[in-house]
Amino acid sequence: MKKLKVWALALLGALMAPAHADEGMWLLQMMQEKNLTDRMKAQGLQMEALDIYNPNAVSLKDAVGIFGGGCTGEIISPDGLILTNHHCGYGAIQQHSSVEHDYLTDGFWAKSRAEELPTPGLKFRFVERIEDITEQVNADIKAKKVSEVESFGRNYLDKLAANALKKSDLKGQPGISTMALPFYEGNKFYLFYIKTYSDVRMVAAPPSSIGKFGGETDNWMWPRHTCDFSMFRIYADAQGNPADYSPANVPLKVKKHLAISLQGLKEGDYAMIMGFPGSTSRYLTASEVELRMKGTNVPRIAVREARQDVLKAEMAASDRIRIMYASKYAGSSNYWKNSIGMNKAIVDNHVIETKKEQEARFAEFARRQNHADYAEVVSRIDAYVAKVLPMYTEGTYFNEVFNGIEFGADQEGFAQLKNALQKNKQKDIQTALERLKRNFARVHNKDYDHEVDRKVAKVLLPLYARSVSADALPAFYETIRTRFGGDYAAYVDALYDTSIFASQQNFDAFLARPTTEAIDADLAVAYSSAKADLRSHFTKLMQQENDAIRLLHKTYVRGLCEMYAPTPKAPDANFTIRLTYGNVKSYDPKDGVHYNYYTTLKGVMEKEDPTNPEFVVPARLKELYASKDFGRYALPNGEMPACFLTTNDITGGNSGSPVMNGNGELIGAAFDGNWESLSGDISFDNGLQRCIAVDIRYILFIVDKLGGCQHLIDEMTIR
Repeated sequence: MKKLKVWALALLGALMAPAHADEGMWLLQMMQEKNLTDRMKAQGLQMEALDIYNPNAVSLKDAVGIFGGGCTGEIISPDGLILTNHHCGYGAIQQHSSVEHDYLTDGFWAKSRAEELPTPGLKFRFVERIEDITEQVNADIKAKKVSEVESFGRNYLDKLAANALKKSDLKGQPGISTMALPFYEGNKFYLFYIKTYSDVRMVAAPPSSIGKFGGETDNWMWPRHTCDFSMFRIYADAQGNPADYSPANVPLKVKKHLAISLQGLKEGDYAMIMGFPGSTSRYLTASEVELRMKGTNVPRIAVREARQDVLKAEMAASDRIRIMYASKYAGSSNYWKNSIGMNKAIVDNHVIETKKEQEARFAEFARRQNHADYAEVVSRIDAYVAKVLPMYTEGTYFNEVFNGIEFGADQEGFAQLKNALQKNKQKDIQTALERLKRNFARVHNKDYDHEVDRKVAKVLLPLYARSVSADALPAFYETIRTRFGGDYAAYVDALYDTSIFASQQNFDAFLARPTTEAIDADLAVAYSSAKADLRSHFTKLMQQENDAIRLLHKTYVRGLCEMYAPTPKAPDANFTIRLTYGNVKSYDPKDGVHYNYYTTLKGVMEKEDPTNPEFVVPARLKELYASKDFGRYALPNGEMPACFLTTNDITGGNSGSPVMNGNGELIGAAFDGNWESLSGDISFDNGLQRCIAVDIRYILFIVDKLGGCQHLIDEMTIR
């Protein structure tokens, strides 16, 4: 009990102290608890805390939500118009594209609401309410209703969240769900009420030559000239409730939307970002940083680079393949390059040395406090790292390789069918066959090409064998050795040619006469079964180790917060809504190099390279630039702003997040971080960390002058 009181007092001290830097992805309710608004106002905030987040009234929070599965979007009109990044909407744009209607290349502009495209599967989620449930969880632990380790787990937290919804006034309302999550490694817990809209339609997207200008080359780099945006709209039923797509649905009348400022920005101006940062690991020890470098980043880089080389060649040779694989390639290359940059930045920014210095201070703190658990926690974490490094490395190779190869069979479905055939149960046979039909269609979907995937498999299967121990090889590698003489290409060809799931012809022939012998002889069934067995093995091994490390992290984070008190420490990001504040600011990455805080359309023209698809400039954009037809979106000197830098603390998941001025007005959309600070997810560097945002004036210029969508401009609140 005494230790808990010490933790509580330390956290309370942290909550009452102003932040000393721009670091921190703050939960909205914690912003008030920590009195961070004093610091924010000192830097230029003109609003009150309750204007940003008010649990009992409409606030800025209600204009921001989760776009799709991993990005942020903001509402920019009373009629549910969403602004997010082009790369966040990329999957939807690709979904609607074909060789005949190549919206990736040409862009898409709905000239009326009747032309807005329904996008099956795309959702937008708002946070309705946030509740602190720490006391309830701790009470359950004390009453032995749940163990301390189990309190982190989804089984317990999902049940707790479901029970909370049953007792809530929101019970039964359309689209409402709940989610409970741990923070500070289980020292705090919060419950989120989420409202999900499932009819989201595509409204506008620039050509990729604008929305992805610079492509892989410029990714994570500054200076940047990418107009990284797309627009969608939320539709609801006549009562404004979430509803699946229907022609009768109408644009949602939202309770809050962001006003837009065209007043511009200058260095030092206040900037804040609200969004859903995905994951940070700021509380890692030095040994765990090395684990990230060697056990995650190194294998990810190797596998993705090999796969991307295949995809790039195939996409360059065929427009059909380019469209099919555009979203997959972009998603893969993004964190391939991030992993390269992170490992480099960890070394360049002396992150491991900084962590070791922190550990030395922590050891001295533990000694002064005479706290045995704190004194030994780092050494126990180090021992864990030494034990799991081989597992992590091989597990990452496994996930990267076998997620990169898409072909396979539904081994569980075939097992069900085999059992039904052996028992001659016709009803069960039909049920299993229907399942296999659905899963065959999932494999051979519109974004899958069997021959491209064949080439990927021929590269990745031998790469995996070279990279891991013999114990980490799925059983089908023995088939490659014995039956195919170690010839990977011959095995892959047999797998992709002869298996039941390999083609419609093969599948139809099997459906006409399903037999247990055919199932037993099928290479894809054996391949997928072996993968599943090894995946289960990896999961069990890591689960045993992760239970122990969770409690060690809980102790370490609690101790660090006590050591740093009264200076506040934000919890790691976990894709919950956060606010970060900072300023518009240039930076100096190394001796003799200075980067200005903004770029202009002039830089697009300077980077143009018609021979490189990443740097093609559309003719219409060149015409607008030549005529200086920038309208009210230009800078005072007549130039067109493109992108800008701030010191805001962001990470993946913040893509699409609104960048707002001190009045809460939209000035841009966050879309990237800078190369020099890619270690920022692990260790924040206030001198180097920069958020890259596209200027709202560049977005509106493209929508207005290039897209010809004055009706969209007219529905926004522009100041």
